Amino acid sequence: MKSHARQFSHRLFGALLAGLVLAAGLFPAPAQATSRIKDIADVEGIRDNLLVGYGLVVGLDGTGDTLRNTSFTLQSLTAMLERLGVNTRGTDLQTENVAAVMVTANLPPFAPQGTRIDVTVSALGDAESLQGGTLLVTPLMGADGEVYAVAQGSLAVGGFSAQGEAASITRGVPTNGRIANGAIVEREIEFELATLGRLRLALRNPDITTSNRIATAINTYLGAPAAEAQNPTSVELRMPAGFQGSIIDLLTEIEQLRVQPDMPARVVIDESSGVIVMGQDVRVSTVAIAQGNLTIRVTETPQVSQPNPFAEQGDTVVVPRTEVEVDEGAERQLALVGGSVSLQELVNGLNALGIGPRDMITILQSIKTAGALQAEIEVM
Repeated sequence: MKSHARQFSHRLFGALLAGLVLAAGLFPAPAQATSRIKDIADVEGIRDNLLVGYGLVVGLDGTGDTLRNTSFTLQSLTAMLERLGVNTRGTDLQTENVAAVMVTANLPPFAPQGTRIDVTVSALGDAESLQGGTLLVTPLMGADGEVYAVAQGSLAVGGFSAQGEAASITRGVPTNGRIANGAIVEREIEFELATLGRLRLALRNPDITTSNRIATAINTYLGAPAAEAQNPTSVELRMPAGFQGSIIDLLTEIEQLRVQPDMPARVVIDESSGVIVMGQDVRVSTVAIAQGNLTIRVTETPQVSQPNPFAEQGDTVVVPRTEVEVDEGAERQLALVGGSVSLQELVNGLNALGIGPRDMITILQSIKTAGALQAEIEVM
């Protein structure tokens, strides 16, 4: 009885093992360096909209605009008081508790009326700080000139400024603040996504290979030619025949598909900070590199010349003594970089020369000029 049970357990284990092997063949592990479609492409039409407005911040502790220097603040303050029934025409306003500001915000897609969004407030005049201020009602307009939101509230300023009679200190930017949920959406932007029969996916990093891979992954998953790569930037997506559901259901299914993005070989250089970023596909043909290290040192050692103790004439003077040394870095030699080296080998070779980032920038530009760098150089 025990032998039959043991044989049955062996057959069951073998069947389970075969099933696991079959499942591994049907569902292979995802390849490395792959990304979801939702992380590398946006749906055309689903986007933020920029809003901007002009307003006044009040309640400042003497750190607002100087009215005699900022005429627009004075005009705005006068107009606001007149709308509230206060006539200030002909009076000399001297308040320093008001500042003219620009208010900016991003209107999210499909934001309905009554929802709140964050706003950023920035000083426009010569105000020293917006700390403790309150933004008055400010309409926020879109690019079409229509009002889409209204902002108001107390500012939260991260920076601060303090000064005394002989010294002052500033941390951060006290003339820039933020109001969390400081604006109310008053108008919606119409976009009927669910009723569309086709739409386009816009790649965040345009590339023709990535665009084609996205279309291939979608068509393979759906089993129908529903996607087509139109150019390096966009992929057109059509509702496949017989698909049960809306375009939103289709997007929900395909946005989790994984593809391997491709990118051109590129070297990005920021000369101001000395930052260098190189892609993994950067290649260098055979080239010899010599990096000069010319150093000139000038040392000033002034000496004092005095007359003899019993001399009848003479003055005490300072005689300059200058010493100039030139170091041409003779220990630097010509280094050979092998043909079609990888990114790691290129970095190791340049580091072996003992050079800094700024010299490396010049070397990379020289290699590109010589035609040995198989990549595009982009200077920021």
